[in-house]
Amino acid sequence: MFRIQLRTMSSKTAKSDYPKEFVSFLNSSHSPYHAVHNIKKHLMSKGFKEVSERESWAGHVVQKGKYFVTRNGSSIIAFVVGGKWKPGNPIAITGAHTDSPVLRIKPISKRVNERYLQVGVECYGGAIWHSWFDKDLGIAGRVFVRDTKTGKSISKLVDLDRPLLKIPTLAIHLDRDVNQKFEFNKETQLLPIGGLQRDNTKSKPEKEVDRNGFSSIKTIVERHHEELLALIAKELAIDKVDDIEDFELILYDHNASTLGGFNDEFVFSGRLDNLTSCFTSMHGLTLAADTEIDREPGIRLIACFDHEEIGSSSAQGADSNFLPNILERLSILKADGSDESKPLSNSSILETSAKSFFLSSDVAHAVHPNYANKYESQHKPLLCSGPVVKINANQRYMTNSPGLVLVKRLAEAAKVPLQLFVVANDSPCGSTIGPILASKTGIRTLDLGNPVLSMHSIRETAGSADLEYQIKLFKEFFERYTSIESEIVV
Repeated sequence: MFRIQLRTMSSKTAKSDYPKEFVSFLNSSHSPYHAVHNIKKHLMSKGFKEVSERESWAGHVVQKGKYFVTRNGSSIIAFVVGGKWKPGNPIAITGAHTDSPVLRIKPISKRVNERYLQVGVECYGGAIWHSWFDKDLGIAGRVFVRDTKTGKSISKLVDLDRPLLKIPTLAIHLDRDVNQKFEFNKETQLLPIGGLQRDNTKSKPEKEVDRNGFSSIKTIVERHHEELLALIAKELAIDKVDDIEDFELILYDHNASTLGGFNDEFVFSGRLDNLTSCFTSMHGLTLAADTEIDREPGIRLIACFDHEEIGSSSAQGADSNFLPNILERLSILKADGSDESKPLSNSSILETSAKSFFLSSDVAHAVHPNYANKYESQHKPLLCSGPVVKINANQRYMTNSPGLVLVKRLAEAAKVPLQLFVVANDSPCGSTIGPILASKTGIRTLDLGNPVLSMHSIRETAGSADLEYQIKLFKEFFERYTSIESEIVV
């Protein structure tokens, strides 16, 4: 009896751990580079192996194998090859994105005004920028460092996990109309402050260029505050700031992600759009990675892309050749892992595309109790009430009836409630990576996602119970898709 009771408690604990684990994931994923790094860590802990686009996969990717591949350190694709896989068979795919609307440090960021040290920033994506004022801001991203021993430039992750910057608002005494309409210039009034100019800073000469007197661009010390560079060097244990060659750094709300609400029913955090779907896809895949994989005729795959918030048109975005290239590699993979001994029919990739399905997962708009009139009256998704299937007649979302029938079957089998969302006719409609990849690959696609409030704010709100709902749905999708896809006839 005692042993059985322990197992029951353990099972309940495991179910309730997703929100806490998600908060931990958010607090260690302050940039897309960190998010991909943490997804890789999780995958490797579950037996996944890394493969490279720079090499042939012949003999390395085999049936019943678990793999992942990254591009630019900010996009990742992971997959499990079924034991009965052969070219032309279906692939079950979920897709998400690793980026969020943020402020990025400019290539030349050094600013001084009224003796304040300021950092020049660039707006990335369509954020609610006024939510960035009066927040304690940290800095995270990747830094390229020159290895003095090898002469190579090495990429390193950095997270200056402390309150460094602030964008202060103007006191109400100097702007009596601020509560009526808060307006500001994004170039001149969205500048964070990072310190005060020291008395000796004014006359301190810039560091001289020492490479035969020539440098193609300004040195790193000329472009950025030396105080910032010193913090980066200390974090990375670099002897000299001169060894920092370049970086891609973003600002984030240093106030930690957390569970909230009377009963911990909420997740309060930035980057819920769309690390939510990255987290649930990751868990859905690893939970299904070994289930009846011997008899699986298909492939189970997740794809998390960078640059969705700015249109996905980049080498590592959803509009790139990243996913099509991976699908092409897999479509010629034979049972023994080879891809070179005998030529296959050119139609194998086309057959696979026609049989496959893509769940495009991005967060959805939860109904806001203070602005309920902004929503279509019959389509008001609630937090903690299950994933939201997103529909749009103008194809901003890819959901259609066959896809809805499929997801409904999966949700009923997994005991997961679903919600439906249509934007009101007098409101604009956003879009996702769904239409991009559907048109690029011809793969059947459905758009869905967990509901959130304050989408694109520096601090969003989600329902903690929705994490498990979506993980269960994705697990069911990966495990059952190949067995039911032929039953829905179009």
